Amino acid sequence: MIDYKGRFAAAIDALHDEKRYRVFADLERIAGRFPAAIWRHEGEAREITVWCSNDYLGMGQHPAVMKAMRSAVAAMGSGAGGTRNISGTNHPLVELERELADLHSKEAALVFTSGFVSNEASISTIARLLPDCQIFSDELNHASMIEGVKKSGCRKAIFRHNDVDHLEELLKAADPAKPKLIVFESVYSMDGDIAPIAAIADLAERYNALTYIDEVHAVGMYGARGGGITERDGEARRIDVIEGTLAKAFGVLGGYIAGSRDVIDCVRSYAPGFIFTTALPPALAAAATASIRHLKTSQVERDSQQRQAARAKAVLGAAGLPVMASPTHIVPVLVGDPDLCKKASDHLLEVHGIYIQPINYPTVPRGTERLRITPTPFHDDALIAKLRDALVETWQAVGIAFANAAKPAEPARSRVTPLVVSQAGG
Repeated sequence: MIDYKGRFAAAIDALHDEKRYRVFADLERIAGRFPAAIWRHEGEAREITVWCSNDYLGMGQHPAVMKAMRSAVAAMGSGAGGTRNISGTNHPLVELERELADLHSKEAALVFTSGFVSNEASISTIARLLPDCQIFSDELNHASMIEGVKKSGCRKAIFRHNDVDHLEELLKAADPAKPKLIVFESVYSMDGDIAPIAAIADLAERYNALTYIDEVHAVGMYGARGGGITERDGEARRIDVIEGTLAKAFGVLGGYIAGSRDVIDCVRSYAPGFIFTTALPPALAAAATASIRHLKTSQVERDSQQRQAARAKAVLGAAGLPVMASPTHIVPVLVGDPDLCKKASDHLLEVHGIYIQPINYPTVPRGTERLRITPTPFHDDALIAKLRDALVETWQAVGIAFANAAKPAEPARSRVTPLVVSQAGG
């Protein structure tokens, strides 16, 4: 007899033994008071501050976004009614795809129920439609991209993270007569670093390869209209497919791709992950459209967020905390041990009312476990000061090394360079 129950129990025990078992906090966001939330634990409710949300700009509680969602529910109900192939396409979804195509200066766009699905379905479908295609993938690409590469069944070559010389070596070695697809991200969410987009686009043109970029941690955040790093750097026209999310800076839910009309139509027509999935409901589509339209014309949120992220890095670094180098809005603080990372997260929540989820393997390589902090425009200077004091006390209480081994009285800012040792999704 096979002991099915025992095998599943053993799998969970293994996660506990490796100190990477994940516990979800029971949180209730408070509309109009972001980043405050209610934490429910052991029969008690307590107000806490969230410091790790991907709602980077607080758009999930923007009045225009909530109004659009309420109006759509009142007019069209809560659900989409089925897949788009069976139930048709609700009009707010048509408007949303037009808005996304315009955002990235592309001919068309296609919306999925999540960013994970959009990557998995799009990468696998595009590659499968190109006979003998070879995929070139950055070693730190997100798990959804890795799944798309695997599902394609195509040959793959993994290039070292952001290493254009290694990518060129791999492209040179490939058959020049066969199709090629380069897949990479703009902002890598765990380290906060940025891909050399122009250099990769140069290689794609030189070796006749298609390019597919994941901008999920950049859309809404960068560029004059929130089109991401590709817009900010003037490279959007050189990228064949831009993938993004509606669930982070835009504050709603869903994923999408934008590109040429033919590529988008092929994914629409051939991708099982799109064809057989219920469409995004009209209320979510309307809310996402309102958010995108607002951020196309408003720079206030982006400027405020960048200011607070920079301040958080400076304040935490000055306190001797091991802030990892990041040119973006991501503020990773190195712990380097999975057990200590979980203990630090628990201590911050229980003692200081601060929620920061621990980031452990396999999201990041072993030995680089960290707390990933994401300041928003609503994390004011007083909250940053409170966070600094809480982290310093936690580092001392849990026994985590400061950037300079011991926290000096008036420390100079110190940065820790993250290690890159393996391909991992984040």
